[in-house]
Order: sequence, then structure tokens, then C-alpha cells
Amino acid sequence: MTSIAESPGLADLRPKRTYVQGFGRFLRQKPLGTLGIVIMLGFAIMALVSPYVVPKDVLETNAKAILQSPSADAWFGTDQFGRDLFSRTLYGSRISIMVGFAVLVMGTSLGAVLAVITTYIGGKLDLLTQRIVDAMMAIPTLVLALTIMSVLGASMINLIIAISVATIPNALRTVRSVVLSIKATQYVDSARATGCTSIRIMVFHVAPNCMAPYLVIASVALGGAILAEASLSFLGAGAPEQTVTWGSLLSRDKLQFFALAPWMAIFPGLFLTALVFGINVFGDALRDVLDPRLRGSR
Repeated sequence: MTSIAESPGLADLRPKRTYVQGFGRFLRQKPLGTLGIVIMLGFAIMALVSPYVVPKDVLETNAKAILQSPSADAWFGTDQFGRDLFSRTLYGSRISIMVGFAVLVMGTSLGAVLAVITTYIGGKLDLLTQRIVDAMMAIPTLVLALTIMSVLGASMINLIIAISVATIPNALRTVRSVVLSIKATQYVDSARATGCTSIRIMVFHVAPNCMAPYLVIASVALGGAILAEASLSFLGAGAPEQTVTWGSLLSRDKLQFFALAPWMAIFPGLFLTALVFGINVFGDALRDVLDPRLRGSR
């Protein structure tokens, strides 16, 4: 006998939620989140095409155009060596965004994976991990990254490693609190009772239920990593001198020229601010959608 739920006529009437519909609902209900997506996509496209569309060589100097104000020939003006700031600002987006996503993979994702493993296993492993995290969180993120850079030296790889290590504690601590609640649920106990291994439970039951908080902290960490790169470069401990990034365009050795040529700080600063703003408003909207405690407040 066919049940009501299995009736073909009624089955067709049940609402079918797809990812496309969910994304469309997100765009309608979260205009600021939509703005964040547009900003992020715009900067991503700019980073991809910048090597092919920059009007001038980013390392080309011009002694006759030193500290030239914005004009038709140099839209963002020039720096103390006569280099075109428009080309350098566009080109610098590649490295800054690359650093952000590399830190996202090496820092935030690694912290989330460690949180799932150590928290589920528990015992002395979890206790030892938390004591190390406590020690790392006692040091401000930028100070910890600066210390690592002073030990490793200035290079792009070392810069990514330093910021990644500094971002692991926040991701690990946040995801750990979620894993603790998931670990105590009945479906995890049922999976364990049916003979599922710990690895299978962590991969198929615990980790998928941590995706919502992970996506939120990942969006925050992406903007934080880009700001950290700019801050380290400003302090002279970031990318090498010949590497063009937004942080290097705002580095400390250029402070003496900002009063005379404010465009040297204004345009890279605006680009950096706009990207971080877009990432943050997207992260806030994503949190409102994914956090079940906030769904009823919309």
C-alpha cells in the first residue's frame, strides 16, 4: 500500500530547496551580504587580470615624474621613484589576496582540523593542545606574527607561515566549542554504537556539522590576514621590498612622503579598506544565515 508521503501527486507538491534557491534567498534577504559578494568578486577579477591590464611596468622608475599628483597620465599619481601608483595598486592586489587565501588554508583550515581531531579524541591530547593554544592566545596576533617573521626572515613564504601560525588559535578554539556539543549528541553515540570508527565519525558526522561556524570564522580570518600582511609590511617585516603588495605601498619607509604626496596612502588604503569591508559584511550576513540562533531574528 502506498503511503501518503510516497504518493506521486503529493510528492510533487513538497517544496524542493536547491542551492540556487538558497543563494537567491540570501541575495534578497541580505543586501549588505550581496554587496560584500560583489566587492569580493570585483577584487578577485582585478587580481586575476591585473598582470595583463596594468598600463605601466610596476617596477619602472621615472626621475622626471617623481611625486606627480594624479593626472590623465598617472591616474593615482606617482611615488618617490616616479613609479605609477595605479599600476602598482592594481598589481598589488594579487599578492595581498593570495596571502589572505593561503593563510585561510594553512591557518584557519588547519586550526579547524586540529580542533576536530583533538577535541573528539579528548584526554591528554586535548588538554595539551589547549594549554598550547592558551599560551599562543596570550600574545597578540600581530606581535606573534612579528616575532615569527623576525626569526624566519623576510620572504613571502615566511610571511604566510607567520600569519597562518598566528591565526590557528582563534580557529581552533572556536571550532572546539562546536565539536564539544556535537560530540555529546545522540547521532554520534548511535554511530559509535553501530561500530563506526573514530575516523569515520569525525569525517562524516562531526566535521560536516562544523562547516557553518567554520565559514564564518574563515571569512573573518581572510580579512584579518590581508590586514596583517599590510600591518607587517608597514612595520618593515612583511614582503620583500621588490614585492608589490598593498602593505608595501603603505610601508613605514614611505611615511615621510605622505604629507607631501597624500595620494600615495589614499588610493592603496581605499582599496584595502574596501576589500576588508566587503569580506566583513559578507561574513556577518553568512553568520546570520548559518547560525540557527539568529535565523528567527531576521
